[in-house]
Amino acid sequence: MKEITCKLLVIGAGPGGYTCAIRAGQLGVDTVIVEAERAGGTCLNIGCIPSKALIHAAEEYDNVCHMVGLKNPLGISIESPKLDFARTVGWKDGIVARLNSGVLALLAKARVKIVHGRASFRDGKTVEVETETGIQTIRAQAVVIATGSEPVELPGLAFGGSVMSSTEALSLATVPGNLVVVGAGYIGMELGTAFAKMGSKVTFIEAKAQILPQYDADLVAPVARRLTTLGVRVLTSARAKGLSDEGLVIEDAAGSEQRLAADKVLVAVGRRPRTKGLGLAELDLDRVGPFLRIDEHCRTSMRGVYAIGDLTGEPMLAHRAMAQGELVAEIVAGKGRSWDKRCIAAVCFTDPEIVAVGLSPDEARAQGYDIRVGQFPFSANGRAMTVSRDDGFVRVVARADSNLILGVQAVGIAVSELSAAFSLAIEMGARLEDIAATIHAHPTRSEGFQEAAMKALGHALHI
Repeated sequence: MKEITCKLLVIGAGPGGYTCAIRAGQLGVDTVIVEAERAGGTCLNIGCIPSKALIHAAEEYDNVCHMVGLKNPLGISIESPKLDFARTVGWKDGIVARLNSGVLALLAKARVKIVHGRASFRDGKTVEVETETGIQTIRAQAVVIATGSEPVELPGLAFGGSVMSSTEALSLATVPGNLVVVGAGYIGMELGTAFAKMGSKVTFIEAKAQILPQYDADLVAPVARRLTTLGVRVLTSARAKGLSDEGLVIEDAAGSEQRLAADKVLVAVGRRPRTKGLGLAELDLDRVGPFLRIDEHCRTSMRGVYAIGDLTGEPMLAHRAMAQGELVAEIVAGKGRSWDKRCIAAVCFTDPEIVAVGLSPDEARAQGYDIRVGQFPFSANGRAMTVSRDDGFVRVVARADSNLILGVQAVGIAVSELSAAFSLAIEMGARLEDIAATIHAHPTRSEGFQEAAMKALGHALHI
């Protein structure tokens, strides 16, 4: 094959990679992107998008199930509902296909050349791609590594058969009768809760003392209560040991062995950088543990080699990768950019949802801040009451001396849609007075943000 030369080569067409390539193309940079599978990466194809589709379908089914009979408080009653899971999966796959086609169209519009195949470095400027028709050599002035991450396996629970990762969980043909989820972080909790709503008998196994251990106990409490309502079993301070003919063998908090019936076991204990076969041994790249070390310009330790997204470490979030991709594209195009983000919102699509932006109260105190904390419950929010879900709250953390907002957290139905407002407040350097003085539309959940700021200032109106 004829050798390809370009100014920018992007390896990986996930959220970070395709964003980088599109922006570079818009800026007139001669760009090539290499992808071994489908454009959109884990997020679009086997992660964020399909999981949220299933979560929505599960929520709709659960809502309908509660309308059977005459006891529904809304006065709506229906016959016994049925779930055609094959159609649900087909609908989910249709959304993925539409978005996948959209990414390809945007790359084409930006005049980005797409090479389908597996890339492997020969040196810091040269990559060989194994395509269906042979080896394609690509030489570039700058290279962006954006290969993402993959699920971590556990000893004794290798993926295959009844043991699955989130990838397989999103493509099941039927709803499992008994589902055991190993790992109660955000991936396990999101999928496990969805399957519980669709009829699975779900048990969570978590090695730490609390589900969703990355969040503080106050944020997690409404989620834990909801799991109880759904009939989900939760075993914390427990670990999975392997499979037996009787099911999954675990060691519980007391050190005793239990065997749990399991048609399927979902292992969701974390993700690791996807670098196998990439030829990174040919490069001299500094690392932080398993991750590639980068600076505030997303540069690695080799000149002209950048890295973005999951393989650069936590937080492993698609929106972080996209922001990094845009930044690198503009740097390659000659613009002066650097990573100066104050916060990145973390959203957990559990029931109810959790949003965390900036510092929690404990984190702020640990950094030496004297703080004010304002918390407003959705039980006092009119909009929350009118949709029959008033569990949760909004919490604002601010410096006591200047009222500068350091963090905002919330737990409740649909609070993911408030994440942008929370992030904007911190990025813009807002103070409690700014949020309190901003007129928030009524009736909306966003009023909880304003009321929490007022509470921190000592004059909440509706509590």
